Amino acid sequence: MATIKIKQIKSRIGASVDQKRTLEALGLKKLNQTVEKEDTPALRGMIRKVHHLVTVE
Repeated sequence: MATIKIKQIKSRIGASVDQKRTLEALGLKKLNQTVEKEDTPALRGMIRKVHHLVTVE
């Protein structure tokens, strides 16, 4: 499958606990950090949950 790059563009301060845990599960710990993951339906759901905090490259 293809891979996608996910970059955190906004701070997790003020986000709900579920959103903070989703960012951790994606491997994002710092602002402007980029991770590369394999594109799966589960990953797409996680991105959708925090779409306002991340961008997909």
